[in-house]
Amino acid sequence: MQHKALSVKQPYASMIAQGSKTIETRNWPTKYRGDLLIVSTQKPIIPGLPSGKALCVARLVDCRPMLVEDEGPARCRWYNGAWAWVLEDIRPIQPFNVRGHLKLYDVVIEE
Repeated sequence: MQHKALSVKQPYASMIAQGSKTIETRNWPTKYRGDLLIVSTQKPIIPGLPSGKALCVARLVDCRPMLVEDEGPARCRWYNGAWAWVLEDIRPIQPFNVRGHLKLYDVVIEE
């Protein structure tokens, strides 16, 4: 099965997988809506947190300009040009290795 994927730096990728970060911010928008595989990037390496692994599947339900009120769920400060990628239905998975890419990309998962 093929999934759209997004690479996210640590510790943010783990925060999404744990459900404590429900908005990912980017400086570019997407029209894509649906399931999104969240992949932790190779760097930075943070002891105790996985790197280069798929961690969860989240449903991307909205992409809109970030508001100051989004700072809590985004776990970051508002910044000029930020887009809020609103995530719901976050489902942790058994982590597996994935080579990350920029932007959205496809990952095939054998089921």
